[in-house]
Amino acid sequence: MAQPHVHHIEEQQTALWRKWIGGVGFTFLIAALGYLLAMVPGFSLAGPLASAIVLSVGYRQVFGYPETYRPGIEFSSKRLLRFAIILYGLKLNVGTVLSDGLGLLLLDAAVVAFAILFTMWLARVMKADSSISMLVGIGTGVCGAAAIAATAPILKTKEEDTAIGVGIIALMGTFFAIVYTLLRPVLPMDDLAYGSWVGVSIHEVAQVALAAAPAGEEPLAMALLAKLGRVFLLIPLCFILIFIMKRKNKGQDAEGANVTFPWFLVGFIVMSILGTYVFGPVIPIAETTMNTVDVMTTFLLTAAMVGLGLKVDLKQLKEKAWKPLIAMTVTSVFLSALTFLVLM
Repeated sequence: MAQPHVHHIEEQQTALWRKWIGGVGFTFLIAALGYLLAMVPGFSLAGPLASAIVLSVGYRQVFGYPETYRPGIEFSSKRLLRFAIILYGLKLNVGTVLSDGLGLLLLDAAVVAFAILFTMWLARVMKADSSISMLVGIGTGVCGAAAIAATAPILKTKEEDTAIGVGIIALMGTFFAIVYTLLRPVLPMDDLAYGSWVGVSIHEVAQVALAAAPAGEEPLAMALLAKLGRVFLLIPLCFILIFIMKRKNKGQDAEGANVTFPWFLVGFIVMSILGTYVFGPVIPIAETTMNTVDVMTTFLLTAAMVGLGLKVDLKQLKEKAWKPLIAMTVTSVFLSALTFLVLM
């Protein structure tokens, strides 16, 4: 009599595995299509992450959420996202920031504080959605999508809000990178100062490279150094946000007061230390291997963003998104102008 019951359980487990594998595979497929779309003129400037989000959000609006594959999609949007953030730590060379970039690090700290506080002030004035505004403020100040993905679990934001925040950052960051590139020949500043300006004021690492590369190798190196400082500040920012959330939720019921520690942040720190002081100095790692890990990190982050993008219902969120977009754009303009005046 027990055999039919066992057989039924096995069938359920098999079906669940198919949904899980199918869901993960679905996010990988959309991510791969995002890479292909990024090869198209116009989309090439936005990059694969933004292109994949466009595809996933578009899919949701036309075909709806693929409920059959929910377990795998949820895995990509949560677990794979955290794993990608951990691997992202390899991009941060702590030694370079602390030895060569201390002066820029102070300016980076001012940039992060200004971006978050000014965006939130504008959001309050405009009565914009506070959750999305906070995310885009963090993305503007720190390092775009990676910063949003790292802080969203701490802030307990909705996944669709996280996806909207990432989409806004990808869109506006690319726009600003193009504008910087067009303005560079007529700006009254030398190439190294231009590189520093790009690094302290543009959102994503890839967008920083896009804007700084035309100025040459040294300005590009300076831009990436300045950007590394902002990535470095993601670590203390996360701990500050944990402290703020614990105080904010103090006195609520046990569920509301619980702020889950983002253990993936520990992984991010460990990978940063390993990438700085172990891989290379102690354990030789081929450049091609590191490049492969970098590509894999970006792909996993893209697949995770597909999972988030599939949750976005534009009919419900269009009213929530446009005011944070305006607040973030105004903040970015002021940020660019103020850092330009400081560095010129």
